[in-house]
Amino acid sequence: MKPIETIMRSAPVIPVIVIDDLDHAVPLAQALVAGGLNVLEVTLRTPQALDAIRAMKQVEGAIVGAGTVINPKDLDAALEAGSEFIVSPGLTPLLAKAAIDRDVPFLPGIANAGDIMMGLDLGLTHFKFFPAMAAGGLPALKALAAPFGQCKFCPTGGISLANAPQWLAFDPVLCVGGSWVAPPGNPDVPRIEAVARQAAGMGSAGPGTAAT
Repeated sequence: MKPIETIMRSAPVIPVIVIDDLDHAVPLAQALVAGGLNVLEVTLRTPQALDAIRAMKQVEGAIVGAGTVINPKDLDAALEAGSEFIVSPGLTPLLAKAAIDRDVPFLPGIANAGDIMMGLDLGLTHFKFFPAMAAGGLPALKALAAPFGQCKFCPTGGISLANAPQWLAFDPVLCVGGSWVAPPGNPDVPRIEAVARQAAGMGSAGPGTAAT
């Protein structure tokens, strides 16, 4: 599997995807990848999520992972479905140790210095800042990142087309997570591809990101 930093640098925006209808999974993934967003986070919030991961894995160029992973049982189910990386809303030693033991790229959620310190104790240096806007926005992340120069972040939660460039311009931010590029419902493929292309173009907005 690719290291988590490589995955984070693959595209400036990671679509946060909720699949209610399995038939939507492949067209959505194809549109996002065609638009330049090849890292896809499928949240484990619906009964279709694991099958959606399996289906999206068949899309050429897609790097498919699971989000909303909250315990080792979720982790193992996501890996069995073929997930190439794991994202969680928070950080617990139990889940982190399970991810480390299974040698899977892992992006746990953090919201404060204590979370980051716990992650560092476990050997982790890459985190999801969540919920980004509710936790204080970019000023909060700048304050948090200052004592932890070895850490890199993917802010998620309240990120939009309007504010993503400001986040990406902050060097410790390698990418952002956002649901605006993957709206629920039957995919409007041309529109999603166009929005994805616009989001992918943010790769040049800040020094912390790599263009697709």
